[in-house]
Amino acid sequence: MLGPRPPAIRWLRSTALIGGVPGVALLALMAAGHLAPGPGLAALGATLIGAGYVARLWLGNLLRLAERLDGAERRIDVPLLDDTKLLPAVREVADRVTRLARSLAERGELVERLRRSDATIIESLPDPLLVLSADRALLRANDAARRVLGLGTAPRPGDAAALLRHPVLADAVDQALRDGAPCSADIMLPVPVARELAAQVIPMAPPLADGGELMLVLSDRTRERAVERMRADFVANASHELRTPLASLIGFIETLRGPAEDDAAARTRFLGIMAEQAERMRRLIDDLLGLSRIELIEHQAPKGSADIAQIARAEAEALAPILAARRVRLVLDLPDSAVARPADAEQIAQVMRNLVENAVRHGREGGEAVLTVAPAARGGVTISVQDDGPGIPKEHIPRLTERFYRVDKGRSRNAGGTGLGLAIVKHIVIRHRGQLSIESQEGSGAKFSVWLPAD
Repeated sequence: MLGPRPPAIRWLRSTALIGGVPGVALLALMAAGHLAPGPGLAALGATLIGAGYVARLWLGNLLRLAERLDGAERRIDVPLLDDTKLLPAVREVADRVTRLARSLAERGELVERLRRSDATIIESLPDPLLVLSADRALLRANDAARRVLGLGTAPRPGDAAALLRHPVLADAVDQALRDGAPCSADIMLPVPVARELAAQVIPMAPPLADGGELMLVLSDRTRERAVERMRADFVANASHELRTPLASLIGFIETLRGPAEDDAAARTRFLGIMAEQAERMRRLIDDLLGLSRIELIEHQAPKGSADIAQIARAEAEALAPILAARRVRLVLDLPDSAVARPADAEQIAQVMRNLVENAVRHGREGGEAVLTVAPAARGGVTISVQDDGPGIPKEHIPRLTERFYRVDKGRSRNAGGTGLGLAIVKHIVIRHRGQLSIESQEGSGAKFSVWLPAD
């Protein structure tokens, strides 16, 4: 086996180099008459043939050595140089090349295993991690980053442009590049749902093999900040809203201990009012806790699905006592089935319950409320609740979902409302990536509509 066929020009040059000197010597001897032309030409032909064979063998050996080295560099399995068709000068080199190729292959396999291990570790990190080039182009993103930022499985350089244009984060990146030291920043991403992130920008020196010069680590602090706000809001709201019923209870207790101590009729009437105020405080605390729990997980998309029509029928039955107390007739306009996905069935039920209770409390006593569930023209499902109350002045509509905001404070408290029902509805709808709309005209009632996606 002579090995791979060398290029013709290279072979001719090598043949001339090997056989040139003896060939010139033979021609000189024939020209001087020291060698007869016949034997001289035969010797010249033999010399050229031998030179061509040696050149072919030499170049073939070198090409095989080059293939072996190239295959080792690219980690391709190339057959060992174990044949005997090697020149003596090449055989020792071939042995060393074989050992070098084997060593390179082993090192290449080790590097590949380490690379896969590193990639697995980075992919498994719970926090989003991005690798950026010096010009802020996205080079790599782990699974957490792809989920948080909505990136595809193979991120492109401009995929994180919106994030990187955030002024606070852009300043942190500039500072990290300028100082060559890690820099941190707190940022808020408003879409697809509000998230509060702590960003750590880490310069890579030297740069990574793919040109990465910055590593951006994002830590989701939404839940922690929501807990902090929840505690502060709960204390502020509870102290404000509980003050009135608590003052009433204290006043009635003092009256029962004093002037009305022996007045059975007054005691009965006061105890009834105290029971109402205590029930009001219970509902208020329940709504505050419920709203806090919803806000705590608002940034986490729900999972599963919910049959809206079935939930509507169940809630209509559960609300029968409230409907009977106000003598309100609830009209259901429901399809056989209407599925929202992804959706939390328990929270969807709470949305319906709050909207229907709102319609009953603020609608006309002895009147009618209509609960409608229907497929939406743009896809998904729409839930609508229409009441026949006095309607809402248009200047109040934008603020109806604020905590404790009431159009008519006295009427709302007398109706038993806590002022948190629509705030709870708003936050549940936000968590489900849906939309809440309110339509009303004074004297014509109000209509509350919720749109929920269905994949």
